[in-house]
Amino acid sequence: MKRSIFVVMTVALFAVAFVFTCVPYARGEAIKLTYSNFFPPTHIQSQLADAWCKEVEKRTHGEVKVEYYPGQTLTKAQQCYDGVVSGLSDIGMSVLGYTKGRFPVMEVCDLPLGYPNGHVATALVNAVYEKFRPTELSDTVVMYLTAHGPGILHTKGKAVRKMEDIKGLKIRSHGTSAKVVQALGGTQVAMPMPETYQSLQKGVVDGAVYPLEANKGWKLGEVIDFCTRNISSSYTTAFFVVMNKDKWNSLSPKIQQTIQEINTEWIAKHGEAWDNSDEEGLELLKSLNHEMIEQDAAEAQRWQEAVQPVLKEYIDAMKEKGLPGAEALTYAQETLKEMK
Repeated sequence: MKRSIFVVMTVALFAVAFVFTCVPYARGEAIKLTYSNFFPPTHIQSQLADAWCKEVEKRTHGEVKVEYYPGQTLTKAQQCYDGVVSGLSDIGMSVLGYTKGRFPVMEVCDLPLGYPNGHVATALVNAVYEKFRPTELSDTVVMYLTAHGPGILHTKGKAVRKMEDIKGLKIRSHGTSAKVVQALGGTQVAMPMPETYQSLQKGVVDGAVYPLEANKGWKLGEVIDFCTRNISSSYTTAFFVVMNKDKWNSLSPKIQQTIQEINTEWIAKHGEAWDNSDEEGLELLKSLNHEMIEQDAAEAQRWQEAVQPVLKEYIDAMKEKGLPGAEALTYAQETLKEMK
């Protein structure tokens, strides 16, 4: 009898020790997570990420606290995804296209499909992910995705009124947007957004492609003179918010459900924020007396036709890899028409 009591007590002690060792919040300690973001702290997308962190802490009643690191202070933009995989950060937000070829199926969202706004772009990128669930993102847990409004042309010193005007200009771009620049006749210069301001200021590049919001959010309106609103050939850029798989699996089902609920809400918040900041970026350009160049129907059609080879190249590349590129493009185009 004494031996049985001893065994029961020993098992009980081990169980208590396990709970207090492996489940910090069981003894009143918060679970601490780190969040890396390349956006500067003043940017609305950075502020939304910070608000996400605070919302997680609020709704988990302090069981989870997220330490937020904006402005590339934890990992650089190009290193962010791998940083999450390896555990340099628990959560990260950056651009899928900054690691070219790493996310082939999701590249369909960056194609020049003629995006009308950020709300639609954000809804589409999440729809594509949910439809195809590509394995390229399976080494993390996707919180949600987002995408900015129409990526259009901005130049310094020279106005681009027709497609021929872009010839010979060095245009900052990245990933798929670099192919768009080439298709339109420009010379693409690959670089992430944080390097764009200085490159425009010093004349390293003659222009850049980006959404209107960056004129204020990244202060690029200070270093450009013209904006060509080539909406018919506009692209978007898909952003990820992902979490380290081991860290996610260490959370309780209740906490996971709470975070997933917040994620769903934040998709809409990001889409709305992209559109609001596009309007602010446009107003800034007007206040600086920069010229907004609108395209007539004929010129818009020319630009749209010029970028079609980019779409075909995507399909061919995906076919060689045995990936559903054609299906993804068809789905994206049809879904985009429904959303417009």
